[in-house]
Amino acid sequence: MTSGAWAGRALAAVLERVAVTAAQVGPRFPLYAEPGDGRWTTTGRGSWTGGFWAGLLWLLARSTGAETDRRAAAACTARLGPWAEADTATRGLILWYGTAPAADDGEAAALRAHAARACLAAYDPALGIVPWGGALGGPRLLARADAVPGMVPLLAGAGPQGAAAAAGHLRRHLGLCLGPAGEERAPAWEFAGGTGWRPCAEPRPGWSRGRAWLLLAVADALLLPEVAAHLPDDRLARAARHLLAQGDVLTGRLVPPAEAARPDGPPDTSAAAITAVALLKLARVPGPWATECAYRAGAVLKRLAEAHVTDGAAAGRPAGMLLDGCYDCGKGLAVRHELIWGDHFLALGLASLEGLVDITRV
Repeated sequence: MTSGAWAGRALAAVLERVAVTAAQVGPRFPLYAEPGDGRWTTTGRGSWTGGFWAGLLWLLARSTGAETDRRAAAACTARLGPWAEADTATRGLILWYGTAPAADDGEAAALRAHAARACLAAYDPALGIVPWGGALGGPRLLARADAVPGMVPLLAGAGPQGAAAAAGHLRRHLGLCLGPAGEERAPAWEFAGGTGWRPCAEPRPGWSRGRAWLLLAVADALLLPEVAAHLPDDRLARAARHLLAQGDVLTGRLVPPAEAARPDGPPDTSAAAITAVALLKLARVPGPWATECAYRAGAVLKRLAEAHVTDGAAAGRPAGMLLDGCYDCGKGLAVRHELIWGDHFLALGLASLEGLVDITRV
């Protein structure tokens, strides 16, 4: 899969932004940045997004080959260690994306293996999920679309039992979030002992990032035969087709609105970047969609690079920022901002186009 010169320029700009950010935030974790001046809001422990920052540092280290960059990425990943035993399904986001780009780094691999075993131990076979958990507050027995990406390949790394749990975790989430005919349902569900699963009021159906997270998880499962073997024939392919149809992923807007019910509301470039990576993965799965997914992924990444990444021309605003990410449209939180996970998936997609990573392994 090849790209034009635009991809190399964009990747260089985004990774330069990573280097600048690293000098600014020190041992803290960037979360989102103001669109006017690039000033970051940070967290001390990384929350659910810490792995995306570690992953970006690994991509920078792979690009430069500098030992100082490798050490910085390794140190950041080590700070994610306490999350391995935390009661949260976001360990998939934190500990897969924070370690997978580390290639052959032994300490990152050991942390990933530890996290995989811990998540397998947390798998509830009666519910069919690793519960959302209580580490981030709120109800513990939730199934959410953002609990699946990262968790599927992470669990798969825990051997045959892990692969079976990964399939069960994905199966349950698809069963809740997709209706019998593939229609879109709530992206978050709570389990109540007396009544079973019931939809949560928030996030609402049509949440662009929920769609993107599920598509990414399905793409990962399709690339993992040991996981796919535990699912009914064509289950994953049908789910992929339904998710591609939602929001017209292959033919609609390259950058979706944050909420489908508000088509004129804020866009979400982070959802577009996640989708692009999912499409790059689907393009590696033999099937009728491969060529179309590859083309569309490139188109999305090119649009992000050319229309939403800053060039440094505006006074006081750094280059390499992916703007127009929407953290939480309903709460009005960071609705036109640079989001660390948006940066991560944009960099990951561009790195794949440039041959810096094997997209089937990250």
